[in-house]
Amino acid sequence: MPRRHWPTALGAGGLSLALSACGQPASQPAAAACIAPLVPAVEVNLYFGRDKPGGGEVGETEWAAFVADSVTPRFPAGLTVIDARGQHRDPQGRIGSERSKLVVVVVFDAPAHHAKVAAVVQDYKKRFGQYGVFRVENQVCAGE
Repeated sequence: MPRRHWPTALGAGGLSLALSACGQPASQPAAAACIAPLVPAVEVNLYFGRDKPGGGEVGETEWAAFVADSVTPRFPAGLTVIDARGQHRDPQGRIGSERSKLVVVVVFDAPAHHAKVAAVVQDYKKRFGQYGVFRVENQVCAGE
């Protein structure tokens, strides 16, 4: 059975908390809730596991090419990449961990960003044979 590649830097407790939040309705912060110059935005966190199903790991050169080809063109305004170590439970109940990358993007075009995020996830899965990419979204106030 294929191994799930949903790493998180959150650990088991944080993952449970993050997943439980998915079942709760999210509300966009009202413009009045953001103090100028901040405005309502969405913070998107994408957790990319680096272990390849057939063995090996997505290397730094491969990762850099993926970011340049797939992520940056969709989010040219900016993003942050953080090296992380994720932990996950596979379908057989075994706990595993792997090196991972966390990409954080703050978008101001919700919900138009959904298609761009989906394209990045699909590209990673196809390019590196991954089962999935873990995704968390938060309503925030942001600005320069």
